[in-house]
Amino acid sequence: MPVTSAAERVPAPLLVLAGIVSVQFGGALAQTLVPVIGAGGAVTMRLLFATVLLLVVARPRWRGHGRRAWATVGAFGVALGMMNFAFYGALAHLPIGVAVTIEFIGPLTLAAVLSRRLLDGVAVLAAALGVVLISEAFETPLDQLEWTGILLALAAGGFWAAYIVLSGRTGALFPRLEGLALAMVVATLVTLPFGVGSIPDWTATTVAKGLGIAVLSSVLPYSLELLALRRLSAKVFGILLSLEPAAAAVAGLLVLGQRLSPVQLAGMGLVVAASALVLGLGARKDPAQSAAT
Repeated sequence: MPVTSAAERVPAPLLVLAGIVSVQFGGALAQTLVPVIGAGGAVTMRLLFATVLLLVVARPRWRGHGRRAWATVGAFGVALGMMNFAFYGALAHLPIGVAVTIEFIGPLTLAAVLSRRLLDGVAVLAAALGVVLISEAFETPLDQLEWTGILLALAAGGFWAAYIVLSGRTGALFPRLEGLALAMVVATLVTLPFGVGSIPDWTATTVAKGLGIAVLSSVLPYSLELLALRRLSAKVFGILLSLEPAAAAVAGLLVLGQRLSPVQLAGMGLVVAASALVLGLGARKDPAQSAAT
């Protein structure tokens, strides 16, 4: 597959950054779909269309895989599906900035656990502070938060951390995008019961938006991240994901006309600085280190 081969020659951090930009613009599009068919319907439509596209492109082999490979791709699919569903569910109860902040506890905790350097810990703390500032979580009164949404966001963060680790392992066990395509089948089956009731409301407009979200929020970012995690440690990947709020701010400005406050700009600066710091450290690490370890 020429596209995949070309992507494999691109530095892994750039693949992650491209995936971040893609998923945030997909999220901006999703904001117009969730109010129409609900969180479950939007997740089901997104994963269903993305799965079909990936199966056509990747043409995965259904035979010849060992028990370990199937267990890994199955767990990856469950984590992928529940990560999406839990986060969309949290958005029904919490402001998106607060939900994103809470969800980031997952990958940031993973980065901290995997860290073996004091400087890495400092970067994690800086990224965490930046995420809080850019989300404006300090400005949301505690009594306005719903515990259901908090628990769903925490669950999404936990599944996100699992996704990071399992994506790397899946990429090591399956060639090219085969593992991702199979995992997407599992993710669709896992979330289908939550969105099947919205199917009668699917119109030409919602289907068109669903296809766009599937490409921007699933097919492109998951493919790029899977390729990147073959050459990038889960720790570095976790910090790079801290750029998500900054990318969301740019997408919000360009698509929805949302502007950043000075406090949010300061938070973005912290996140970018932390990501650059860890990226520099990661570049000096042993190339043999990978997310599969």
